[in-house]
Amino acid sequence: MTRIRLLSVGEALIDVVDQHGRTSEHVGGSLLNVGCGLGRLGHDSTIQTWIARDERGERIRDWVSAAGASLAEGSEEAERTPVAYATLDLHGHADYTFDLEWRLPKPPADDYQHLHTGSFACTLEPGGSQVVAAVLKLREQGTVSYDPNIRPALMESAEAVQPRIEELIGLADVVKASDEDIEWLYGDVPLEEVIAGWRERGPSLVVITRGPWGALAALASEPEVLKLDQLPVTVADTVGAGDSFMAGLISGLVDAGFIGSRAAADRLAAAGWADVQPALQRAIVTAAITVSRAGAYGPDRDEVQAAQATAPAAE
Repeated sequence: MTRIRLLSVGEALIDVVDQHGRTSEHVGGSLLNVGCGLGRLGHDSTIQTWIARDERGERIRDWVSAAGASLAEGSEEAERTPVAYATLDLHGHADYTFDLEWRLPKPPADDYQHLHTGSFACTLEPGGSQVVAAVLKLREQGTVSYDPNIRPALMESAEAVQPRIEELIGLADVVKASDEDIEWLYGDVPLEEVIAGWRERGPSLVVITRGPWGALAALASEPEVLKLDQLPVTVADTVGAGDSFMAGLISGLVDAGFIGSRAAADRLAAAGWADVQPALQRAIVTAAITVSRAGAYGPDRDEVQAAQATAPAAE
């Protein structure tokens, strides 16, 4: 396997989940989920975040280590570990409120080859501006992926965060968002129209997930938008589903040679559907396994490969 050094920059926290009056705690956070997901999938994965050296922070450290990932230096200097309160509806969809602060402890080291970021880590100050600076620096020699992963409780309004989000879309090689993200940002603008606008900003691959309705994908070199079907699965909850999709997508793109350098970025810009279908399938399978069990716990490489062997190819 190609050993590309992957860095996920953003929040790590504890999800306090209320489902029909029963409360449980899970380690989570969008960027932590992606970073741990990549570790479980066998990649060299580091997470740069902002947690405390308290009981909940220790749980996060242990979780990261168990996933085969690591925390970047300076990630444990916060006064308290962030908490997200998630209330699940009858369909397993989560509504969030947060108790946290966000800052980037120090600029990332120079030896990472891919940076993934997103959610409020890019919009909540003072950390948001620091993340943009890190993206600008790393993309000079590496690749970048981005997931807006909207959290309304931490974002003032669509109008307030659109400039930052669209700036990062223009800096990223790979962009993933959900249809719910796009509805919050752009109202009733059709998904295909949003995809077209984002493609013009420069990313080589744009993927929009649509829950049980699968996903839409667009490549820089292909004129049509590809429709991807979701796998049939019994949903326990959707916590971390998009993050697992993102981890699976990055994993597949790493293995295909489309992530890790500007030369890899050029290959992705010229890629066709046959080139990226294995990565798209891995993303779909990884997310399907995650939603089949409670919490944002992503699968390992063996689980994904076993499921991929029986799953239909992305078409």
